[in-house]
Amino acid sequence: MMELDPNWEFVADTIMGGVSRGQVAQTQVAGRAAMRLTGEVSTDSGGGFIQMAFDFAQDASDHTGIALDVCGNGQRYDLRLRTTRLTRAWQSFRCDFTAPTAWTTITVPFAMLVAHRTEAVFDPSELRRVGVVAVGREFAVDVAVSGVRLV
Repeated sequence: MMELDPNWEFVADTIMGGVSRGQVAQTQVAGRAAMRLTGEVSTDSGGGFIQMAFDFAQDASDHTGIALDVCGNGQRYDLRLRTTRLTRAWQSFRCDFTAPTAWTTITVPFAMLVAHRTEAVFDPSELRRVGVVAVGREFAVDVAVSGVRLV
C-alpha cells in the first residue's frame, strides 16, 4: 500500500464554455482533515462538470487499485484516471461511486476501470492524473476525500 499526498486542484466546465461553479478547499469534515469539492453542476451552455484532481508522477505498476476515504452528500461521482496514452481531454479510465454521508473507504481495482472514448488499455505504470468528478446532471456537489492510497 502506498499513501499518496495529493496536491488537489479545481477544474470546471468553464474551460469549455460551461457555467458550472464550485471550489476545492482544505477543511475539517466529520472530524477529519479533508479536501472538499463543493458547488453546483449545470448542464447549461454545453457544460456539466466540476472536479478536483491531482497529477501523479510515480510508477503504480506494483499496485492493483486505488482506495479513497470519502464522505459526501449521498450523490454519485466519478473516479477518473488518466494515463500518458490518453491525448484528448474527454478520454479517461473511470468508475462511478456514491459518496456516503459517513466516512467510508472506497477501493477500486484497476481491473474495474472502464475505458471512455479510447481504445487504450489501462497500464498502471502510465498513471498520470487522478480526479473525483461531479458530472452529467444538474445537482449540488459536496464530496470530501481524506485519504488516497494505491493498493
